[in-house]
Amino acid sequence: MYYSTQLKAILSRQRFFHGLSRTTSVKLYNTLTYSRCYSLLSTPNCHIKELEQLSQRLNHNEEIADAISNQNVMGLLKVYISSELSRISGIEADKIFKSIQWNSNLEDSDLVLPLPRLGKQIDKPNILAEKWAKAFPTNDYIQQIEFKGPFLKFFVSPKFLFKSVIPHINATREFYGFRKLQSKKKALVEFSSPNIAKPFHAGHLRSTIIGGFLSNLYHAMGWEVIRMNYLGDWGKQFGLLAVGYYKYGNKDLLKSDPIHHLFDVYVKVNKDKEQEIREAVPVTESIDHKAKQFFRKMESGDVEALKLWQTFRSLSIEKYIQTYSRLNIQFDIYSGESQVPREIIQRALEMFKTKNLLEESDGATLIDLTKFNKKLGKTIIKKTDGTTLYLTRDVGAAIDRYEKYHFDKMIYVIATQQDLYVSQLFETIKQLGFKWANNLEHVNFGMVKGMSTRKGTVVFLDNILEEAKQKVLATMQRDQVKYSRVEHPEKIADIIGVSAVMIQDMQSKRINNYEFEWNRMLSFEGDTGPYLQYTHSRLHSIANNHIHLNACSPNFDLLVENEAVLLIRLLAQYPDVLVKAMRTQEPCTVVTYLFKVAHQVSSCYTTLWVTGQPQNTAVARLALYNAARQVISNGMRLLGLTPVNRM
Repeated sequence: MYYSTQLKAILSRQRFFHGLSRTTSVKLYNTLTYSRCYSLLSTPNCHIKELEQLSQRLNHNEEIADAISNQNVMGLLKVYISSELSRISGIEADKIFKSIQWNSNLEDSDLVLPLPRLGKQIDKPNILAEKWAKAFPTNDYIQQIEFKGPFLKFFVSPKFLFKSVIPHINATREFYGFRKLQSKKKALVEFSSPNIAKPFHAGHLRSTIIGGFLSNLYHAMGWEVIRMNYLGDWGKQFGLLAVGYYKYGNKDLLKSDPIHHLFDVYVKVNKDKEQEIREAVPVTESIDHKAKQFFRKMESGDVEALKLWQTFRSLSIEKYIQTYSRLNIQFDIYSGESQVPREIIQRALEMFKTKNLLEESDGATLIDLTKFNKKLGKTIIKKTDGTTLYLTRDVGAAIDRYEKYHFDKMIYVIATQQDLYVSQLFETIKQLGFKWANNLEHVNFGMVKGMSTRKGTVVFLDNILEEAKQKVLATMQRDQVKYSRVEHPEKIADIIGVSAVMIQDMQSKRINNYEFEWNRMLSFEGDTGPYLQYTHSRLHSIANNHIHLNACSPNFDLLVENEAVLLIRLLAQYPDVLVKAMRTQEPCTVVTYLFKVAHQVSSCYTTLWVTGQPQNTAVARLALYNAARQVISNGMRLLGLTPVNRM
């Protein structure tokens, strides 16, 4: 296969491996030989003996080893460029490798090296850029090198990309862009985390979407991922809910629709509570007093109190699971404040004392964090009645998680409104002396404005998704001919509606607030979820209409049009897009890229016809379109979407 031949040609060149150790070479050999998803170089003719000879005098660099073992074409080219420039300049290959960037502006170049990033040893980078550009050899891989000021710009040969990237995508399919880490790592992602008996509001929706994406991304990047939903399932509000349920509860409604019924009960009992305040009801006879008594029973282990609470919790989780499935999200663990072992909470309290962190104020116990960071203030960990607060339970939860899972990173996907609280939590854990406190990360996000349903301002996730589905269905029904050809139209409408909601959320940087707009979100034009789905379904239709050509071997030399060249250059960038998304923790990194691919595919339609063309031309173009469809599908699934084949 041409791809293997080309890359073996690179591998056979000594300077390609400048900067690798024997250990790295052995890892590379094992990876290339035994990995199913990354086996494009695992041929009997690979230059193993040469690698073994080279490895005796090469330096170890894990990043370069990662790039090679993961068979990212652009990564391989970065290694090649690094080695050539190391030969030309005498600078270490690994330093050059770290400084080379992929270019999102393809009109500018495929890869770019800003010479100032190489450090102080670079004197007069403008002059050096010109000198290195003239010394760098053009060949089958790099067809052009340009310099502009202190920047070196590399243009990859389109022929090489066609003959390497498309076969690579075909070989790896849904694993294209995935990575294998040199060492195993584990990430625990806490996201969504709604409060039982309260609306699943916009903040929970954002946490769910962003957390689902991050979980998928870390998995794609080779991490073991634990997806945790940390429910708001403890506290005085459950005492209030119990009091309300005894007064307004209905067993049948609780079983059939627990989320809405418990919310209705909660609203009613809160109105009663407000009425009592206006009527000056004695404290000992008040709903608030009864709620506190019930919660104290829960904390003391009262069987009947816990039985009712467990009913609320288990029925709510059953309903949540149904709703989350529409978003392609499955949690490994449904945890919550209630699930933190009491002995660990007690241990945390004892550690607070041991570390001399506690202070008493008006009967409450608090920690003064201004000693460590003036911006963090003081935080209460135990109220005057002895009941614990969020911070105490969350510290206990973090300790419990580390002891159970030994994570390398724990990510909290929580809104910006909680920035201070999360900082207080992290600082408290740090002051307890846990080294893994440095492995805690807060991924925050802005607010959604204007989110409401036709029925009012109270927002439940299933209401949002159902309304999106109905609006898409109404749009589909305008064209009865096309509508009649769609199998399971309601299911397709649901998938497209979910795509609309999720893409609108992920289009801009997560820290930004955004306006929830039904009309723009559900449009089949512009950068929307439905448009992305339409692009995928049209590519699937092209493949389905020419299925007889799939068995033919493509001649990529026939792909000479500028539209085709731009598309293959985009497809080659996908693995690096995921690496960038890992660095930024931004869904919009992937969303923006997918729309670039979709727009370029649309540009290709006017020039790159498949129907009615000579077979060799049709086969080559179909292979390119199939590769584009695979990349769009992979990106959509990474975001948590389900690509549709017909709509």
